[in-house]
Amino acid sequence: MTYKFESKVALVTGASGGIGRATALAFAASGAAVVVSDVNDTSGEETAALIAAAGGRAVYQHCNVAAEDEVKALVARTVSVFGRLDFAHNNAGINNMGANEYDTPVWERSLAINLSGVMFCMREEAEIMLAQGKGAIVNTSSINGLVGNGAQPGYTATKHAVIGLTRHGALRWARSGIRVNAVCPGVIETPMTAPLAADPAMRKKLDDLTPMGRMGMAGEIAAAVLWLCSDQASFVTGHPLVVDGGATAM
Repeated sequence: MTYKFESKVALVTGASGGIGRATALAFAASGAAVVVSDVNDTSGEETAALIAAAGGRAVYQHCNVAAEDEVKALVARTVSVFGRLDFAHNNAGINNMGANEYDTPVWERSLAINLSGVMFCMREEAEIMLAQGKGAIVNTSSINGLVGNGAQPGYTATKHAVIGLTRHGALRWARSGIRVNAVCPGVIETPMTAPLAADPAMRKKLDDLTPMGRMGMAGEIAAAVLWLCSDQASFVTGHPLVVDGGATAM
């Protein structure tokens, strides 16, 4: 499915690689101007450069989503450069694989980035969209926002909470022209999972986690995000869209 987003402006956080980069590139390929955001400046600027090299329009803005002032500056830069904000993919997040999330600093960092960061972004984005009378926000949750994970209390709790926050936003702005949804990826091949997938035995375990027998691709999540932002999803709001190869069907 292709979209005509030539007059639109999209903001993507966590866009230095993986799902965020794939979404930023997909928005640009559909004609949208894109604000690329991350804390990894080198890779974030590379995403913006890839868009420009393909003939698209993009700027990069450093932003730690856990910092309110940086989120405010990010949204302000979006409007300053492109004049509006139509789509937002609040994708920035962390997965503390191998860490003890009962350790207070690890727990608090998960809350700050995975949950407070999404709220800060939604709050600032909605203010612009309310003035325009229309907009679409997509938050990145996870299948761990729908099912339990015995190893990661922080990640699981924050991703559940992102779905709750998504539903709140959908209800709050339902009559104001703003739709708020979430994507819930399963096991996806990204730089985050690359170290594990590099081991053939572990790669097989990751592939076997889904009934389809493979990891998902970042572009498959990007396709879901663009659909949720498009007019084809005009009656969809408050929905956690699962893209997991059937993992949660088991």
